[in-house]
Amino acid sequence: MSFFDKLKQGLHKTKIAFGFTKVDDNLLEELEEQLIMADVGLETSEEIVKNLRTSIKSKGIEDAELVKNEIKEILKDIFKDNDSKLHIENSPSVILMVGVNGAGKTTSIGKIASKLTQSGKKVLIAAGDTFRAAAVEQLEVWAQRANADIVKGKENEDPSSVIFAACDKAKNENYDVLICDTAGRLQNKKYLMDELEKMKRVIDRELPDSSKETILVLDGSTGQNAISQVNSFSECTGITGLIVTKLDGTAKGGVIIRLVKENNIPIKFIGVGEKIDDMEEFNSEEFINAIIS
Repeated sequence: MSFFDKLKQGLHKTKIAFGFTKVDDNLLEELEEQLIMADVGLETSEEIVKNLRTSIKSKGIEDAELVKNEIKEILKDIFKDNDSKLHIENSPSVILMVGVNGAGKTTSIGKIASKLTQSGKKVLIAAGDTFRAAAVEQLEVWAQRANADIVKGKENEDPSSVIFAACDKAKNENYDVLICDTAGRLQNKKYLMDELEKMKRVIDRELPDSSKETILVLDGSTGQNAISQVNSFSECTGITGLIVTKLDGTAKGGVIIRLVKENNIPIKFIGVGEKIDDMEEFNSEEFINAIIS
């Protein structure tokens, strides 16, 4: 099964159903309801339908099938500035991965590392979540699968010291990319955010001229809760991109539309499962075609 087929299957809860024959207010109301139910959010759904109403009127559209094309065009416009490319131009580049526990951060690191090593990059992973032994063990497994190296500290060691050691190794041993894992517990949000800020300062100090990405990993099935996570992490680290995981049938992927529209942060990758090839660079056209066909 191709990635697009998996995506289409995974987004069945987001699919905008077209059983309309008549272009009228009922059609627009039904569409707005479907968008809201798909986690697009009230404000963004209202704006999409408002633009659709204007388009239908100005073009004199009377065929319900043509309305489908208009929605696609409106969604394409929302995604027109989405830059899914990872900016890792100068070596060693740094990708700081953030997100709450359970979002799929560790597996996303492994999958990105695998893609980079397959493209010929020399990759180092820093096991910066020193509070969860399981996270370090899981990262080691992914590092082996991806043919990447790993720097890890002792359990409960200061995460920033692990990041410091990894920066040093990346500089001295000519790595192309350093991927840093971070803790994701939100029981004490202030402590977590202070820790992330500290790690970011270490990276900026040790690798001042490196290309840097800060990627927030979001569980697609958390729906609107993803918005508050974006706000929290943006405050302390600044986010350059998002990975949305678990678009495998349980999630309503409409939150992707809201994330891009309201936060203007690009979606870099989306994940549709646990396997190493179940994550791909975000393709907005494929995403739109998966939910409207």
